[in-house]
Amino acid sequence: MKRSDIVNDPSIGNKAEAFEAFDDIPTNPNLTRTIGDVISARYGRRDMLRGMLGVSATTALFGTSALIAPKQAQAAAHADSRYVFDEVTAGNDETHHVADGYDAQILLRWGDPITADAPEFDVMNQTAAAQLKQFGYNNDYVGFVPLNDDGTRGLLCVNHEYTNEEVMFPGLGRQDRDGFAGMTAELIDIEMAAHGGTVVEIAQGEDGTWTVVRDGKMNRRITPLDTEMTLSGPAAGHKRLMTNDDPTGTKVIGTINNCAGGMTPWGTWLMAEENFHGYFWTDNVDADGKAVIDSGNPEATSYGRYGVPGAWYAWGKTHDRWNIDREPNMPNKFGWVVEVDPMDPTSTPVKHTALGRFRHEGAETTVASDGKLVIYMGDDNRFDYQYKYVSNGTVSDDRAANTKLLEEGTLYVARFDEDGTVTWLPLVHGEGPLTAENGFNDQGDVMIDTRIAADLLGATPMDRPEDAQPRGDGTAYIMLTNNSRREDANAANPRPENNFGHIIEIKEDGGNHSATRGTWSILVKCGDPAIADVGAQWNPETSENGWFGSPDNCAIDADGRLWISTDQGSNWGKTGKSDGLYALETEGEARGTSKLFFRCPVGGEMCGPYFTDNGETLFLAVQHPGTDGTKDLAGFERASTFEDPATRWPDFDPAMPPRPSVVVVTKKGGGKIAV
Repeated sequence: MKRSDIVNDPSIGNKAEAFEAFDDIPTNPNLTRTIGDVISARYGRRDMLRGMLGVSATTALFGTSALIAPKQAQAAAHADSRYVFDEVTAGNDETHHVADGYDAQILLRWGDPITADAPEFDVMNQTAAAQLKQFGYNNDYVGFVPLNDDGTRGLLCVNHEYTNEEVMFPGLGRQDRDGFAGMTAELIDIEMAAHGGTVVEIAQGEDGTWTVVRDGKMNRRITPLDTEMTLSGPAAGHKRLMTNDDPTGTKVIGTINNCAGGMTPWGTWLMAEENFHGYFWTDNVDADGKAVIDSGNPEATSYGRYGVPGAWYAWGKTHDRWNIDREPNMPNKFGWVVEVDPMDPTSTPVKHTALGRFRHEGAETTVASDGKLVIYMGDDNRFDYQYKYVSNGTVSDDRAANTKLLEEGTLYVARFDEDGTVTWLPLVHGEGPLTAENGFNDQGDVMIDTRIAADLLGATPMDRPEDAQPRGDGTAYIMLTNNSRREDANAANPRPENNFGHIIEIKEDGGNHSATRGTWSILVKCGDPAIADVGAQWNPETSENGWFGSPDNCAIDADGRLWISTDQGSNWGKTGKSDGLYALETEGEARGTSKLFFRCPVGGEMCGPYFTDNGETLFLAVQHPGTDGTKDLAGFERASTFEDPATRWPDFDPAMPPRPSVVVVTKKGGGKIAV
């Protein structure tokens, strides 16, 4: 499909929706044995076709009682449920909803001052200088570092993924249909200042309410406009990372499209760079607006595999470093995982190249039973891969030594097999096809072109691997959000147009996350179980409110319980539900039963979630409220703009557009959540 066809499609309401639709087109040439093929081969076409659960599949997923005694299973599920709360009613409207008995407080909004000298937010007179001291846009990942023993003071670490200019700036409107003609140098700098991340101190009062500590000594913004970073690991100093502003190949300004992330066991914050390709620009385009790349360009193959340049932002019009015509190596400095020390506001963030370069959704960590650091990471693109990183050394009490664990280790990519095993394939130069004959002259090349290396190893193409959450017992949960590019229904692929996604559970051998083999199974196949053609699979006791589509982020609380947040994008009309946070049973007779705990306002995506160690506070992030799929909102049925949004959440002030915000959830009267 042509770029212009997507941009001008009247059903697409904004630039972000167009960007996602264009990224639905896979860049992976290796589509002969996808996860859909593997699932079909393992469970059998007749068992999985059109949602008609066969005996073997039902038993494997939910146990024998779901087959022979559903009423008994229901009683057991209710009796044994580990999530104690009354379920929210699913739907979609202009505000948020939380389970009865809980408070959902707006803690931070786009533009809120986060330093003592920051100006108050003035949406009609925005400046880059002000934004650098204010909370950024589109909050995604949320982490928390306690500063006292009882966890009532701490540092909130928040990613700011991207910006929506049509609801962010007055009088501007959608820009991708007009060649970004309205994007001035000042507006571009404001956008850049609104990306990146925020570290801000927060405190909980005796009444349980959390507030921002504006004069916190560790408060800071991290942005692609002005934050210098270093690169570590095998690609640091590589010739393919050398640029005009940094001939050493060891430094870079900023980080972009920071989606999910993680916290290390020693309290540093990992920011994952996801859709970095969309920020790079070229002046060389054809009549359709598609980039024209010289076949003699040494980065041409890499550009193609990563989708560079995406040209979804106009930054390259005013900043040479975002224009590949002037800085052809600059894209190689993005697509990494960034480590930030929130405890030291003067510290320089580090991009760790040993963790590979791809569209990182997240970077969730755990300490394996042998003491090694393990990080699970998904490459969020249709038909791309699931990875994990295992350190050479072990985690200790020495913070400086621990940081080295992110520089020295092995990156693996997953191959899922029909017999229910998963094998982690090492991405190591000189092993197998990863040689100079195939374009890999050293380990730096392997890391810069991680995707191409994984192609050669025969990794399993996945249905948009998003967050991946490890649990301490050697279990990991893989969120596969959807894959609308599955077009053909056949014996090898019985679920075409997988619009709703699924969740895979991995059990590593010996309960050790550093193992190179394990087993896999399907926890749930998402979508409406009442519609046979969807092919959804849930525990039969999941209610009409409890099923969901497009799992995205996830968290495991202190009691080992799994929580799922969703990102349906503009496709929420296919479920009739806004995005939300769901509690999903993973054990016993209730396995595969889901309950809705919190739901977003229209157009918003549910991000986070993050629990404090005591389980009494839950941080959630609602990004891009009032934007996605607003044409499907009954009574509104049009695209949102600054002047005419589908909701003005969370302020509901007629002079204020919708504002991405962090929400903090606590139980009325105190106590652990869902207990």
